[in-house]
Amino acid sequence: MRTPLAWLNLLHERTRLLVAIAGVAFAVLLIFMNLGFLGALSLTATQIYNQMNAEIFLRSPQTLEISTTEPFPIERLYQVAGVEGVDQVMPVYVGYQQWRNPETRLSRAMFVYGINPRDPVFHLPELQTPEAIAALQRPNTVLIDQLSRPEFGPQTIGLETESDRRRVEIGGQFTLGGGFASDGTLIVGDQNFLRLFTPRTLNRIDIGLIKLQPGTNIEAVAKTLRGMLPQDVEVLTQEEIIGRDRDFWIGTTSTGFIFSMGVVVSFIVGTVIVYQILYTDISEHMPEYATLKAMGYRSRYLFQVVLQEAVILAVMGYVPGLILSLGLYELTTNATNGGLPMAMNLGRLVFVLLLTVTMCAVSGLISVRKVITADPAEVFS
Repeated sequence: MRTPLAWLNLLHERTRLLVAIAGVAFAVLLIFMNLGFLGALSLTATQIYNQMNAEIFLRSPQTLEISTTEPFPIERLYQVAGVEGVDQVMPVYVGYQQWRNPETRLSRAMFVYGINPRDPVFHLPELQTPEAIAALQRPNTVLIDQLSRPEFGPQTIGLETESDRRRVEIGGQFTLGGGFASDGTLIVGDQNFLRLFTPRTLNRIDIGLIKLQPGTNIEAVAKTLRGMLPQDVEVLTQEEIIGRDRDFWIGTTSTGFIFSMGVVVSFIVGTVIVYQILYTDISEHMPEYATLKAMGYRSRYLFQVVLQEAVILAVMGYVPGLILSLGLYELTTNATNGGLPMAMNLGRLVFVLLLTVTMCAVSGLISVRKVITADPAEVFS
């Protein structure tokens, strides 16, 4: 039976082993949290399109993502209404308003969607009820997202407050979530949108929704629309518009850069921690390693021993890091009232495990050079 040299080396100094495990677990925790925020950023930035009842979207080419839309003529939407395969077209208006908390009297930016009350713009069942449709048609009445931050105040139906100094009444609730773009969301009827966003007009819209007939080829209709519409409007399928917004938030904004850089920094921190532990261990066991070299053991064997130590540290640090991450994911989701849905998935589990093993293996390969280059005669001289 072969002696588990790598395991025995790690157990020789148990305090150091615990410190190493804590260091790896900390790096794993940082990686999981940054990836979790990146995932939440991607999900919250695009989940609105999954809730919209359309397969094709129209928007201005100057629009970067949904919270920075530029209006375009509503005639573009009417132009596609008669195209074969198109079932229904629906305009959507978006903007920000300062919502006043009726209790604290403080105002915060609230994201607002304006829709025709009778258009099935969203898949949300709360918006399809007669009560919700009637509320959207009443003057100065809004529907509020139940996932809006508590700082916006109570959401009691019938409560009156101000939106940009205009008196409004909460006429109902829905569940959507705002994510990084906003902390709260309102849905209003198009006529109320006009009242809130004077001097805007209904003939310039922010997003055009195109609902197709069942069984229609989405790509074929999208190609047809691109060929017939002028350059002041962009035709995107649901998959394309989700990809555009996701790429903007992750690849363009400072938020995406910070979380991406956080993963890189976490990897470097973990590599340095493991390197320090392995280097110290190798330095203290240099006479033993030198003896093995003098006995004829090749460098390959010494590589294997150090790499085994690195993999053991990776696995032992990964498990507590994962457990802590799951707890913080749950805590973050609850603290943001579901606004940042931090969810673990199998792909992320495997990716972080492989990244942790790579991190520790790199540290082992760097630290083992001291053993490979050592001369047994010099060690014992």
